[in-house]
Amino acid sequence: MKALLIIPTYNERENISRIISIVLEKQAELEVLIVDDNSPDGTAQIVKDMMASESRIHILERPGKMGLGSAYVQGFKYALDKGYDFILEMDADFSHNPDDVPRLIAAAQSKDLVIGSRYCNGVNIVNWPIKRLLISYFASKYVRAITGMPVKDPTGGFKCFRRKVLESINLDKILSDGYAFQIEMNFRAWVKGFRILEVPIVFTERLNGVSKMSRHIVWEAAWMVWHLQIRKLLGLLH
Repeated sequence: MKALLIIPTYNERENISRIISIVLEKQAELEVLIVDDNSPDGTAQIVKDMMASESRIHILERPGKMGLGSAYVQGFKYALDKGYDFILEMDADFSHNPDDVPRLIAAAQSKDLVIGSRYCNGVNIVNWPIKRLLISYFASKYVRAITGMPVKDPTGGFKCFRRKVLESINLDKILSDGYAFQIEMNFRAWVKGFRILEVPIVFTERLNGVSKMSRHIVWEAAWMVWHLQIRKLLGLLH
């Protein structure tokens, strides 16, 4: 089994060495790919210093801040090209618990897409202001209502794909970035009939660094669900 954990970064020097070290300890077969958007704080150099003594660490350096979706797409292409069987997404800021990485990989032995879900077993979010929690929770219900997709946490960014899911999706046709990217990847996998499983996780708001959330990201997700549903109905979603 070859598994690759993709972590996009922008100014994550306070977290990056610790998150990499911990996740590699959790799963012997796991490798890590950092996709760094030219972080001014030197995140990439920290990663490259770690690579000198650990062959399971890899990096893709990009010329500037190009967005979450494109970072994952580039990471997916890398994973497919290098022959990985399981491809995971995870944030660098410890909002996703490294202890859950082996759980996602284990669940993916029998499912095609495993989502670490904040909402499949109640609401499991720590340290979010009530306004942000309500926006996220009701956005998830909104996505389900518009698309019919049976996923309780469609915007979550902690997940594991089997290789065949990513191979079936034309990654050059991905339309979105931000939270909308997570919705779109789930939707495309669901439309193609892949088996999706949500496993409960506890999401903890980052302690170090700055959140990448913005109003633009929220609005992109809001209109993207309509766009995807219309393309599906017209038979244009490939």
